[in-house]
Amino acid sequence: MGRSERQREIARRRKRKTGITKLRARYAEARNEGEKAEIIAKARRLSPFLNLD
Repeated sequence: MGRSERQREIARRRKRKTGITKLRARYAEARNEGEKAEIIAKARRLSPFLNLD
């Protein structure tokens, strides 16, 4: 038996949260603007209104 839609939604939220946490850490360690722009682009695909600054 598969998961209910609610359980899938919760799993998506958890995955998004862990992904954003990792991207925030990478953004803080980024050395130049090119790396930061690449990380921001990835973060926008996860969460369009995310603000990493």
